[in-house]
Amino acid sequence: MIEPYLKALLKEIDLYSEKLKEYHIKSIFIGGGTPSILTGKQLTTLLESVIKTFHIGKNPEITMEMNPGTVTLEKLQQYYKAGINRLSIGLQACQNHLLKKLGRIHSYEDFQKNLQDAQKVGFNNINVDLMFALPGQRMEDWKQSLEIVTKLGIQHISSYSLIWEEETLFHQWNEEGKMKELDEELELEMYHEAIEYLKEQGYHHYEISNFAKTGYQCEHNLTYWHNQHYVGLGAGAHSYLSQKRYNNEGEIVSYINALEVGRLAVKETIQNSREDEISETMFLGLRLTNGIAIKDFKERFGISPMEIYKEQFTKLTKQNLVIINDERIQLTPKGIDLSNLVFQEMLL
Repeated sequence: MIEPYLKALLKEIDLYSEKLKEYHIKSIFIGGGTPSILTGKQLTTLLESVIKTFHIGKNPEITMEMNPGTVTLEKLQQYYKAGINRLSIGLQACQNHLLKKLGRIHSYEDFQKNLQDAQKVGFNNINVDLMFALPGQRMEDWKQSLEIVTKLGIQHISSYSLIWEEETLFHQWNEEGKMKELDEELELEMYHEAIEYLKEQGYHHYEISNFAKTGYQCEHNLTYWHNQHYVGLGAGAHSYLSQKRYNNEGEIVSYINALEVGRLAVKETIQNSREDEISETMFLGLRLTNGIAIKDFKERFGISPMEIYKEQFTKLTKQNLVIINDERIQLTPKGIDLSNLVFQEMLL
């Protein structure tokens, strides 16, 4: 399906040329699934189309997600030549028994080889995804993963806990007693360990789950957290443009069929109300450790968040979940631990 899918994707890019002519694109993110299964030629064709069709700003951040074990030195050289300047590698854990339990197809050794090749090619802006609260994971395993990754010269680390989503195998195995969720206290300890250890190693904890060396924050993800516009291209992609949130057909054949007849493969469109915009700006912005600039909020909405959320902020400051000064609203350390409680209060 790769060639017909790419043909449809190129068609979608072309159909967006008029819609995006007023926009200057500052970042491109080629996300998962596993885009690293593409050949260098396929990826070059895709990127050339994007660069030719849209107004791309100077020195854009161009990220590609990559699963260990799916690339070679030659492929990485071609990706680099095509213009990819940031890699996001889904390592998850450094222990092979945990990777096996997660159903990953790679080993730690695959990751190590791919990383060495990427650095050799010239990639110097690399993110690594790590997961904690995995079934059977000990604190010693987590500490070891953090220690190993920080010693590899990685610029950015995304650290997420495993979520047991319904209708997944993990959830089913948990229900059947084949696999057990980690104790919540240990999960929180692991999170605090990441914050403390990565800070010691010179990483800035700039978002609830993200840590970066100076100058290496992910520009693309900052767009989401600042609730700014983005366009998603491809099957199942989501977009936020002109106060509308919309998503494409997730099923590949339906996506291809729509574009073959010359129409966008949009499946669902939601018109955001002003209240939606305000709520989303608040709970996304509070994910950032430096929080929300009151001045920026007022410029966007013509009103201070202090007026809209007066009761909520009185309650949340008493509970020591947020801290507010003349310039910013931020989560406290306790607020970061209980962030979902704060985010619920931001829903109008």
